[in-house]
Amino acid sequence: MTDTNSDYELVNSFIAGDESAFNRIVMKYQQRIYWHARRMTGNHLDADEIVQEVLLVLYNKLKNFQFKSSLYTWIYKITSTRSINYIKKKNLRQFFSIDDNESVSLKSKEDVVKDIETKEKLDRLEKVLQKLPAKQKEVFILRSFDELSYEEISEITGKSVGGLKANYFHAVKKIMELIKDNEN
Repeated sequence: MTDTNSDYELVNSFIAGDESAFNRIVMKYQQRIYWHARRMTGNHLDADEIVQEVLLVLYNKLKNFQFKSSLYTWIYKITSTRSINYIKKKNLRQFFSIDDNESVSLKSKEDVVKDIETKEKLDRLEKVLQKLPAKQKEVFILRSFDELSYEEISEITGKSVGGLKANYFHAVKKIMELIKDNEN
């Protein structure tokens, strides 16, 4: 999926002081970061905020990156962690918010898709994904949308392959139940 040699050269160029190398890394991974965060949060504005956080972390920590994993895996791990933390903070703010009902119901509508039927399907899937526990949602998104292997997901999450397979199985089962319930 990724060109490790190119990543290695870009990281080393950045460490050597070439700021444009960081811009090339951003260009290479920004869209993937966004879509992973978007699938995790279900919201464009939240995903944008997470992308900014991830890029800031990358800029500050890239000089210490040692290629113990691929750059791609490391970036996904940061994105997953930031997304889960963001969701937790947002849920906590909503729980303690008394007057701010608007933030609870805020859903992004600026991503209007030409095909209304496709948009409706995406909305239903997004709503279903938001009902999954965070770990199941993360594994499902990484496996189904980002098409990562269980081994890659294990590197990102630090969880065992067996545990990931169980989470994925439970996520699929729950999604099927939720979709079936929504059709009735």
